[in-house]
Amino acid sequence: MDLEHAEAVGIPANSAHPLRNTAFRRWLMGSTVSLLGDQFYLVALPWLVLDKLGSAATLGSLMMAGAIPRAALLLVGGVIADRFSARWIMLTTAAIRTLCVALSGVLAAQGHLHLAQLYLLVVVFGIADAFAMPAQSAYLPWLLRGNQLVAGTGLSQGAAQLTSILGPILAGLVIAKLGIASAFYIDAVSFIFVIAALLRLPDPPRTVSPTHPLEAMKQGISYVLADAPLRTMMLLAMVVNLCVTGPLSVGMADLVKTQLGSASAYGVLLSAAAVGALAGALLAGVWKVQRRGLLILAGSAVLGVCLAGIGLWPTGGYWLAGVLALIGCVAGFVNVHIGAWVMQRIDPAVRGRVSSVLILGSLGMAPLSMGLAGLALLVNVSALFLLAGGILICISAVAAQGPSIRNIS
Repeated sequence: MDLEHAEAVGIPANSAHPLRNTAFRRWLMGSTVSLLGDQFYLVALPWLVLDKLGSAATLGSLMMAGAIPRAALLLVGGVIADRFSARWIMLTTAAIRTLCVALSGVLAAQGHLHLAQLYLLVVVFGIADAFAMPAQSAYLPWLLRGNQLVAGTGLSQGAAQLTSILGPILAGLVIAKLGIASAFYIDAVSFIFVIAALLRLPDPPRTVSPTHPLEAMKQGISYVLADAPLRTMMLLAMVVNLCVTGPLSVGMADLVKTQLGSASAYGVLLSAAAVGALAGALLAGVWKVQRRGLLILAGSAVLGVCLAGIGLWPTGGYWLAGVLALIGCVAGFVNVHIGAWVMQRIDPAVRGRVSSVLILGSLGMAPLSMGLAGLALLVNVSALFLLAGGILICISAVAAQGPSIRNIS
């Protein structure tokens, strides 16, 4: 695909603002509607499992089943995206997910949706994510020319945050009024918008890398292991994700089901966390921090305190909303600074490979965290949050004793 063809379908060589970029506008509108629909799925799935099909342990194992292929195939997905059409990869994965969600809605409406079918659904979604995520990362920058990149990325991230705020509230209301099947239908319809956008967009030019895929993966891993601060940061991120992902995704759903008993309340709490994350990201843009290492350590300790606080007082909708908003704010603020530090530190020649290794290090903890959370909930929901919070506080204190993270600036 040459530059003239790209310009013919709405990608100018440069523009004052990315919204004047016709191709980017199509992508932004389609992906935003699709992300909004995804929120309905994210609320409906755990609520369906807890309300109709099983226990918190079942939910933990189900979410773990989806996270395993996502983590295992992420590096493969990155290699595939570099060698084949990223647009067609996104089209294919979106079409597969549309069919899966639509079928799930039909089965749920008829009362025929069983646990084995849900396991198949989340595994398919996990595999699709492993290929769609790197494909989108490779494709989106090509739609944005010159000075559009920063503003366009900000618009895309802002739209994603807004869907995370509005979507769970709307999903909770729809489930309460119309039933769980309606949430699956809405998600299926939302995929049609991003498919329609992608069908009207061009393919970027492809370049074949002379490096063997396995050698490229090895180079990225070796780079991280040889850099002490980067290696230590990844280990801390793995521990944080181990302590946070399961309790918030599995434990919070079980807590709301048993304590509040309302799908709409669950949606509101997810939205509160998204509001906090958006506020934290915006705050990071204006609050310049010199000692990023101390910020990261303090942030992980605050997350531990928040998790322990939920364990000490697991009831009260307003309290939970406030704590989740604080968790989202701290995570959003710290993640912006970690991302900036990582991008500044990594050699641009290996940035993509190293980034995929770091992402894999974090995502790789999700299956284990979800599975352990489901098992811990067999004992007590308060014990889950207290244990996760206590571990995170202790790990933060231990990490603060060494210079690798503390001296990051």
